[in-house]
Amino acid sequence: MRKTNLQIKNLNLGYPIIIGKNILKQIPNKISIICPDAKKIAIVVDKKIPKKFKDRLKNLLKKYDVYVFEYSVSEKFKSFSNVEKLVEKCLFNNFNRSDILISFGGGILGDLGAFAASIIKRGINFINIPTTLLAQVDSSVGGKTGVNSRLGKNLIGTFYQPKLVLSDVEILKSLPQRELICGYAEILKHSLILKNSFFNWLQKNSNKLLIDRDSSLLQEAIIKSCNVKIHFVNKDINEKNIRMVLNFGHTFAHAIELQNNYSKKINHGEAVIMGMMMATKLSYLKKICSLQTLLQVKNIYKFSGLKHDIKKKFKKSEYNKIIENMTNDKKNNDKKINLILLKKIGQTTLPNSYKITKLELKKIFNKII
Repeated sequence: MRKTNLQIKNLNLGYPIIIGKNILKQIPNKISIICPDAKKIAIVVDKKIPKKFKDRLKNLLKKYDVYVFEYSVSEKFKSFSNVEKLVEKCLFNNFNRSDILISFGGGILGDLGAFAASIIKRGINFINIPTTLLAQVDSSVGGKTGVNSRLGKNLIGTFYQPKLVLSDVEILKSLPQRELICGYAEILKHSLILKNSFFNWLQKNSNKLLIDRDSSLLQEAIIKSCNVKIHFVNKDINEKNIRMVLNFGHTFAHAIELQNNYSKKINHGEAVIMGMMMATKLSYLKKICSLQTLLQVKNIYKFSGLKHDIKKKFKKSEYNKIIENMTNDKKNNDKKINLILLKKIGQTTLPNSYKITKLELKKIFNKII
């Protein structure tokens, strides 16, 4: 499959998303077009990325003054204090608004790097080169930036659009299997929330994606996922309404991550896998979806080997704390928990159309886990 160019178009803030194999080499030409006055580039990079890719990117940018900042990345790294340190490094090296910050890593690094870029001198150029499947299908698209608070995930941040997103499928070959499944969680979410043939396609190709790592199919899955996200982002770039549909399963997931204290015991994708199943079971209990829809979701979980039993991860005494964590979700606008639930494959409830009290959720929590 050849490279694919997608386009975010909203509020005159359009930018290209380029998806393909061995396309890292395009970065110098793209920068000369979109950031012609840039002199300095800060590359914020995950230490786990294979050295050959880091060396390749640095060599491609040798005509610029390049500063490389490497980090050991985990969810706990995604903090305001680490943003401040990165900002100060760029200011110390006198970055100005025509210069560039490039994130070369997964979603955590992309969110943190984009947030830093958005506040350095009120905004310098930002380019995202996502290196995980999760980042390529989800966090790199849409312009959300942010870090975590002690009260919840992604509660501190901005909306700031990149100049370019470049997703090289070749880099995914180096991913551990756990990280591949993490990205698959968001691919599955996208197949569930928008009426199209994506879910049926995923049912047929899950093993080829997760076991065989077929590059052409991975690229197709990334394109399909990005197109679903673009559908919602272009309608609601600042997440005031319909874009909240993309949070299907995430209200539960973020609460699970917080209760897990952002440790490596549960990563974001695994929390989303748990959260989507909980949201689907709740949808069935509340007669929002049919038994057939619930069974369709359960079957693809079983077929894909997705583990979703939170009983194995948390004690009963922690269940109420997970519910308490949900009250700080960004979608909430009153004392109730604002949820996106599943009506059928390809259709969810609308934002603000289903809310539940903490007390009611506590009564049925054991039935949805």
